[in-house]
Amino acid sequence: MKIAVVGTGYVGLVTGTCFAETGNEVICVDIDANKVEKMRNGEVPIYEPHLDVLFERNIAAGRLNFTTDLAEAVEPAEIIFLALPTPPGEDGSADLSYVLDVADQLGRMITDYKVIVDKSTVPVGTAEKVTAAVAAHATVDFDVVSNPEFLREGYAVDDFLKPDRVVIGVGSDRAEEVMTRLYNPFIRQGNPLIVMDERSAELTKYAANAFLATKITFMNEIANFCEKVGADVDKVRRGIGTDTRIGPRFLFPGIGYGGSCFPKDVQALHRSGREADYEFEILTSVMEVNEAQKTVLFEPIRQRFHGDLSGVRIALWGLAFKPETDDIREAPALYMIEKLLEAGATVCAYDPEAMDNVKDRLGDRIDFAKDPYATLTGADALLICTEWQVFRTPDFDKMQGALNNPIVFDGRNLYDVEDMAKHGWEYTSIGRRGTHAG
Repeated sequence: MKIAVVGTGYVGLVTGTCFAETGNEVICVDIDANKVEKMRNGEVPIYEPHLDVLFERNIAAGRLNFTTDLAEAVEPAEIIFLALPTPPGEDGSADLSYVLDVADQLGRMITDYKVIVDKSTVPVGTAEKVTAAVAAHATVDFDVVSNPEFLREGYAVDDFLKPDRVVIGVGSDRAEEVMTRLYNPFIRQGNPLIVMDERSAELTKYAANAFLATKITFMNEIANFCEKVGADVDKVRRGIGTDTRIGPRFLFPGIGYGGSCFPKDVQALHRSGREADYEFEILTSVMEVNEAQKTVLFEPIRQRFHGDLSGVRIALWGLAFKPETDDIREAPALYMIEKLLEAGATVCAYDPEAMDNVKDRLGDRIDFAKDPYATLTGADALLICTEWQVFRTPDFDKMQGALNNPIVFDGRNLYDVEDMAKHGWEYTSIGRRGTHAG
């Protein structure tokens, strides 16, 4: 099939590459000429495991191409995916201006039947708005479909090629047939292709992310309560995670969720509720708790240094909002850095993939190191913000030799509390009894 993908951000690039991998002819469109030229030369603009292999293979095979010319991509395409930004506005609602602007252009240029697919995460009712924008100028038949993505950063290629489910919101049999044919190669093992109306499909994506964000936030609240009453959140997590009605995933406490999806989508669903005269009280609490959770370790750090962080040097491991990505959007590490700098501390950080993005944002406000151990030299304590695999089994003797004090503040609960105490570490984590200094 011939496919156009408008937008080469995280979703668009993974979508276009994976469709090309199954033999489709894909043209990806982006207005950034410099970015397009780099992609034509085989340079992947984001870090995502395994994407580079598929990217290079399909460019070499001629199935994956890039352009700045929307009309060039649209003219041969049977299906047009809109994978455009929907950033939150000041009121939390999703900004649809990019999506609707392209829809307006499509209406002026399509000359035969097209299926136009909303791949971006969009509020309920967006398919109708896109339909109206295209129909204002189109003189041929078309359908607008909602096809939300469920890609986890760090696992996006596997998630796309072997999806748990594919959700399609359609309003015509013709569009359903086209989309079913497109996705058949991805559901051969029996995972469902779920067909529904457009509004239900749009809400499905928001509901999924809001539920997962709520699950994470609930466990963070339990962890905070564990610290108050002397319980161990790891034991509680295992105790409830074996209940098949609950399940073990998204029950790991930490310093809050971040990234491009959960914060934006929870906020947008909350705003959509208000626009429909409905108050999502659960989501109000989720956003408030998560905002506080991002810096929940700041006060223990400040107290450990007697209320004064002036001149204190903090080594920081992990800048991305989660491992296996270079995405720093809403990353808790950035919130902690701001609090530490405001209090007079200095920070030296390391992350396997995200340091360039943080350098672009923070410049020389913090120091960066070439490896995890280099951050520790002359530091008064270590703060862990992202659970990269490289941090899970470090050389603790080497760490103690580099740090001024054997102190770790662990925002991701990577280490065993008893083992840390046995080896002389002051260790503070989330929701577990630590070896807290007085």
